[in-house]
Amino acid sequence: MFKINIKSYISIISSKLVMRLSRTLFKGGTNFPGKVALKIDRDILKVIAKDYKVILVTGTNGKTTTTSMIYNMLKDSGKKVITNNTGANMLPGIVSCFIENYKFNEANTGEKYAVIETDEANVKLVTEYISPEIITVTNLFRDQLDRYGEVYTTLNKILEGIEKVPFSNLVLNGDESLLGDLPLPNRVVYYGFNYAVEENGKIDVNADAKFCKKCKNPYKYNFLTYNHLGDFYCENCGYKRPKLNYTLDEITELTPEGSHVIIDSQECYINQPGIYNIYNALCAYSIGRQLKINKSVIFESLKRQKSSFGRQEELTIDGKQIKIILVKNPAGYDQAINTITLDKRNINIATLLNDNYADGRDVSWIWDVKFEKLSLLQIDKIMISGIRLYDMAVRLKIAGLPYEKFSLCETYDGLLKEIKNCESNTIYILATYTAMIDFRKYLHSKNYIKELW
Repeated sequence: MFKINIKSYISIISSKLVMRLSRTLFKGGTNFPGKVALKIDRDILKVIAKDYKVILVTGTNGKTTTTSMIYNMLKDSGKKVITNNTGANMLPGIVSCFIENYKFNEANTGEKYAVIETDEANVKLVTEYISPEIITVTNLFRDQLDRYGEVYTTLNKILEGIEKVPFSNLVLNGDESLLGDLPLPNRVVYYGFNYAVEENGKIDVNADAKFCKKCKNPYKYNFLTYNHLGDFYCENCGYKRPKLNYTLDEITELTPEGSHVIIDSQECYINQPGIYNIYNALCAYSIGRQLKINKSVIFESLKRQKSSFGRQEELTIDGKQIKIILVKNPAGYDQAINTITLDKRNINIATLLNDNYADGRDVSWIWDVKFEKLSLLQIDKIMISGIRLYDMAVRLKIAGLPYEKFSLCETYDGLLKEIKNCESNTIYILATYTAMIDFRKYLHSKNYIKELW
């Protein structure tokens, strides 16, 4: 318990009031309350996060799922823990999370943790006021090029934030070539695969970070996992993957529901499908071990991990089994498609493409996605919606998908009608960020989703 000044007090009270009104009137309230708090007291984060041990999760793909996994591990181990589980990962949303959980005159009775997903460009804003216990970086892919630029720019944005907190421990993806041998004083541990997902070791022409960050020669690979991730090395200067502290040793089975794997010589079931979710689980496992959480608790938590907020989220609409998958860049989209190809049933596909600010205005990235793989599946209907539905329709037609199966849905009413009229019961919805948010809001208004946030 500690005293706060009047400005901070007013900031917290005002934000809590706005939060209550926003959720009552608009079914929202993840960002605006934080904006109000920051307007009154720009240093409020230092006050409200003071008693927490913070685990900060950043990177291009996998932030929300990894954050959820770490949160559940801590909760299952009996720790007091909070998180910004809706993906509101910019400074106002992070402030809102802490204010929602802030209690005046609360006695400090033991450790409290906060697992905070943070947008890459906002790391430096958060570390201005918080010195995290752990910072983890999942990966670095091209994403929202109009906002972030290339992957090297994204890396520099993250490093600007880490440089402010030299005593924070770093848990990094060792298979990510951009994250090796960083010019930082922080203690670093690495996780990665000791298992070849792709045997040939030949990197795709559209992969990111193909050239050595030291000497700019092309990387070679002992094996690849996906995109540019894997056991990399440079023949010219000798730069190579760092020694791994935590490893994925084997993938014994991949299914549309989850993965059977061996992590650090122990069998584990991850209740989320796809190679990318194995990376998320391995990251969460590594952090769990750094926090001294028992392995049995970690593995049981991964076994019971539920989908979160548009990330493999499942729901039922008139007997149809729907799975919503967030997609936002070529690397993530390819992994989503690879996961869907594990499903050998007759299925339906819906693609929702928006170009709002949070999605990235430039949608040319869809031409780097391997939609051609979808032609191998038993697809009954292909529904296309979103602001840029015609761009997506052209891309899918060029990919060789049968355009006689296309249904162009300019409204969500039309999309819902098409979903209800699907002959087979399995429907995968691949949606960019704001399209996912908007469609979930629409489904909430129709009582198909109970909890909006």
